[in-house]
Amino acid sequence: MAQYLGFLVLVVLVLAAGCESAVFSPVLESHRSAALELFSPADGSYGSLEETYEALKTFKVLGIEKKHYITTSSCASVAQTLKSTSSVSKDYFHALRINSILNCDLNIEAFRGTESVLKGSLNGANSLIDFYFSIGGLVLLKEQTPEVDVHLVDADKIFRSIKALGQSDGRWRLNSNNPESSNNAAGLALEALAGVISLATPQIDNSLITTMKNDVLKLFDGIERYDDGTYYFDEKHVGALGHQSPLSASASVVRGITAVAATTSEYLNLPGDKILGLAKFFLGVGIPGSAQDLYHQIDALSCLENIRGSTPLILSLPATVISVTKKDQLKVRVSTVLGSPAPTLSVRLMQIFVSGTKDASVIDQKLKFDAVNGMHVLETLPKNIDVGSYVFSFEIIFDNPEHKKTYVTGGRTRVLVDITGVIKIDNAEIVILDGDHGSIETQKKLKLPGGNDVALSANHLQKLRLSFDLATPSGNAFKPHQAFLKLRHESGVDHIFLVGNSGKKFEIILDFLGLVEKFFYLSGRYNIQLTVGDSDMENSFLQPLGYVELDLPDAPEKAARPPPQPVDPYSRYGPKPEIAHIFRAPEKRPAKELSLVFLGLVLVPFFGFLAGLVQLRANLKNFPKATAPSTFAILFHLGIAAVLALYALFWLKLDLFTTLKALGLLGVFLMFVGHKTLSHLASTSSKLKSS
Repeated sequence: MAQYLGFLVLVVLVLAAGCESAVFSPVLESHRSAALELFSPADGSYGSLEETYEALKTFKVLGIEKKHYITTSSCASVAQTLKSTSSVSKDYFHALRINSILNCDLNIEAFRGTESVLKGSLNGANSLIDFYFSIGGLVLLKEQTPEVDVHLVDADKIFRSIKALGQSDGRWRLNSNNPESSNNAAGLALEALAGVISLATPQIDNSLITTMKNDVLKLFDGIERYDDGTYYFDEKHVGALGHQSPLSASASVVRGITAVAATTSEYLNLPGDKILGLAKFFLGVGIPGSAQDLYHQIDALSCLENIRGSTPLILSLPATVISVTKKDQLKVRVSTVLGSPAPTLSVRLMQIFVSGTKDASVIDQKLKFDAVNGMHVLETLPKNIDVGSYVFSFEIIFDNPEHKKTYVTGGRTRVLVDITGVIKIDNAEIVILDGDHGSIETQKKLKLPGGNDVALSANHLQKLRLSFDLATPSGNAFKPHQAFLKLRHESGVDHIFLVGNSGKKFEIILDFLGLVEKFFYLSGRYNIQLTVGDSDMENSFLQPLGYVELDLPDAPEKAARPPPQPVDPYSRYGPKPEIAHIFRAPEKRPAKELSLVFLGLVLVPFFGFLAGLVQLRANLKNFPKATAPSTFAILFHLGIAAVLALYALFWLKLDLFTTLKALGLLGVFLMFVGHKTLSHLASTSSKLKSS
């Protein structure tokens, strides 16, 4: 395992560097693939109306075409639910949500019956859930059919009943008997209040609307924050809807805020940095592992995409690793959370920070916009930027100042960017020095990276020196994350040394006299291996350099012994020795000539049979000529041939039991056709005698 130590350290350092700054990208094609996989219907339909709506809404937002059989089965469920008199307000609500997407062909009477049931359940509502489903269903009816009167004449009373469940911190209770409040309930309450405002006749009192806006702003006072600038609403309460994760609770609040923003005539003056932080939270989730979490993520992002007055814009980088050797360009994309193009704007690179420090360079450079690819491009890096990790600070500036009232950018955006390149390696050599005077006894030039196979020899009174220079493409000194020299004895004992540096020059001197105890007084061949690597070094390497033959003194009595080498546990699963099979010696067979003679003797009876036929003067003159008798005669002779063939098969392949069964069937057949043939011959013979 020691031989992989260098690269293991390199991987850890790369991962650590990537955690300093999170990169948020809009919804990608991978979300569409995940939706098709997670929302896969069983037998052409989903388990419930709620699951059906979640699948259809996710498909709609992601632009996935709905299957015909899903639409057909879903519309059938919607029609059945709306016509049923036993459905509850929750079922009506989800059925109407499905119909808002599919636009099913429904009877107006079904809508009128639904309106009556929803208003009846609203009058008897005593919990936030009851208000939410009833009001939400009436709002959907208003959007889908103008022929049904869904307006509320007692809207103020209903509004105050819902508002009575609110708390001073902006959260809501699910019912008056439950003292626990939650952010998830706040989202449901805001949706219900927005629905009451849209259904009110006459209009709701403005003071109540102002109070509702203040409740929205209070919610943001209790929002949680991560170090990477993302915001989310946490949920600790477990109520009628079960445990709600931060994802579902945040999605509920976003839906409520979006509904309020769409209903009120004035902007809510939402905190732009927190709205943007919520968008980053949903994007930072990645690809959820469950269908419901994916729905919450996509639905919340859809709400943020369309939230009035506070649509967040996401600044993302297609690539955060830039190679100066390949002359890569830094590209920046600005879009909405769902990937829609941003309005006309410009991106400026304001500052560049050295990662992990407060050192910064003021740049204030405008990026060139590539209209074909929709990217803002920094064509050339600033001259003071060399290989390393930097934090780039960008600022979005709208071409039209009015867009500031519609979109939020969150001020400056910082992104961690790794600048990589091919590091120059010069003056690489390995030397054996005299221990007393330090004079060079053996000197070998090295090619790093490259093929090296040096052969050195030394004793305990000498030293080994390895040196090389590292410089960036710009000529500056470069210090990699790791520079290790490893010596491995032929017995498998490893010794690893850190190569130090002074500016560009890296050097290590091994004094074998001081290392005899560390080497356990083991003389013999030591293989030399050098590891130089860094996350920003494109030509990192781990390569053998050759070997050094060491002549060390004998170990004293009490000297430490080398540790036992670990046994590879996988060695017992290696290939086993090949098994050599011993077969029976082939039996001795007669000569080929003798076999041919035997074959001839076997055929003698056949020729004797032919000779007997000639001797008996057999002929075919009496062969029947009529159709039916001639057919039976031919079948009789074919049966005789089949019997002879059966005997041959028995001799070559068949067993006795199979042969007897086949012979019995052939015997019955021969008896029948032979009888017919002989009857015809007898009849013909009697006619000839009578004539």
